[in-house]
Amino acid sequence: MPTLLIVHHTPSPNVQAMFEAVVDGATTDEIEGVDVVREPALGATPSDVLAADGYLLGTTANLGYMSGALKLFFDNVYYPCLDATKGRPYSYYVHGGSDVSGTTRGIERIVTGLGWEPSAAPVTVTGEPTKADLEACWELGATLAASLME
Repeated sequence: MPTLLIVHHTPSPNVQAMFEAVVDGATTDEIEGVDVVREPALGATPSDVLAADGYLLGTTANLGYMSGALKLFFDNVYYPCLDATKGRPYSYYVHGGSDVSGTTRGIERIVTGLGWEPSAAPVTVTGEPTKADLEACWELGATLAASLME
């Protein structure tokens, strides 16, 4: 069974709402035959990444960059997973108070180095997520999970 790994850092109610919408989309009844694994960024390991077929990353934008938790995740998995995960699909969602551009650039640089392939447009939100933002998160989760269906 293909596996979607959701690696997330959810320190605030706003990004928690985005995470929950992503999970709801990825686990909707229309998605069959895909195992959805959720791991906090500080707990996700190279083994988790190697066992997954696709990745959905979630983070806050902190001081113009991704959260330290997501950066540590990348630091821990980069070299152990570099060759084995090339070509696998990914996407991400980001929440920030004002600007998320540094965060998106950082994520995209790292995943480009890993050789992961964008599978769906990322969702970026500043301020409190709207209903449309949460629907976009739901769609993101559903789209990435559906792309892994056999």
